[in-house]
Amino acid sequence: MTIADNVRRVREQIAEAALKAGRAPEEITLVAAAKMNGADRVREAILAGVDAVGENRVQEMLQKNGEGAYAGAPLHFIGHLQTNKVRHVVGLCSLIESVGSAELLELISRRALMLSIKQDILIEVNIGREPTKSGILKENLEELLIRAGLLPGVRICGLMAIPPAQSKNCNYFDEMYNLFVDIRAKKYDNISMNFLSMGMSDSFAAAIAAGSNMVRVGTAIFGARQY
Repeated sequence: MTIADNVRRVREQIAEAALKAGRAPEEITLVAAAKMNGADRVREAILAGVDAVGENRVQEMLQKNGEGAYAGAPLHFIGHLQTNKVRHVVGLCSLIESVGSAELLELISRRALMLSIKQDILIEVNIGREPTKSGILKENLEELLIRAGLLPGVRICGLMAIPPAQSKNCNYFDEMYNLFVDIRAKKYDNISMNFLSMGMSDSFAAAIAAGSNMVRVGTAIFGARQY
């Protein structure tokens, strides 16, 4: 199976899940999670019609960007972002999906203002309360959103989550969707709930059923990673 074949199959599965949930397949943004795949393979995925490319590692992203890997598709940062790497990501990525602390928000805003831009971001929620994962706990989310609304260099566009591995994802997906709807109803300043990013290769259909409109798919597009 080629990357184009895989993208076609993933699109079909997205469409099936969306239609079952009473939604239009066009509502779902497909992000190709490209970690450990070279520039040529990323270009294949873009030609096959993915909506965006997501990268987890800053150095890998910078190398592939220098090779022209992302021409033709928006670039998202979807991995853990270290504070000392913010300067490399702001302005290069159209969306930073993994912002889960006030410190990171403020650094991104400051860097964006230096570049005279407003950086689009998603707030990452540690929905499984895992101590080894980044992201804000849900009980601290409201305080972070209020703080984010005061920062002139960022624009909050939604939420992102990675449920615990080997968990009953549906419960976490439902919990995230309820948060998403609740925040949207409250109409915070500078906050728009346009995207709920959750679901990966083994779970995107369940995530779509629960309300996700952005999925991050790696293995199902590129094949198993060779570590």
